[in-house]
Amino acid sequence: MINQKVSEAGLYEQLAEEAAELAHAALKKARILRGENPTPMLSATADKHVIEELSDVVLCARILNVAPDEDVMTTKQERWIKRLNGGAL
Repeated sequence: MINQKVSEAGLYEQLAEEAAELAHAALKKARILRGENPTPMLSATADKHVIEELSDVVLCARILNVAPDEDVMTTKQERWIKRLNGGAL
């Protein structure tokens, strides 16, 4: 239904906008966790915002029929772990 009313380009614009809002929500949560640059937002509220924005991103991706690649995620996770271990798995 949505992809019949909104062009593919429009859906990708929406995805980008929601991804930017997710990034902003994650940065706000990081500020709360660090406590270095105070914000009046409560941690629980920040958690809700992160979940809401992530949900928006996932919804847009679903409408676009875009899904994560499990093989890519596994490879990236292995590299991340390797870096955290100083280069050794």
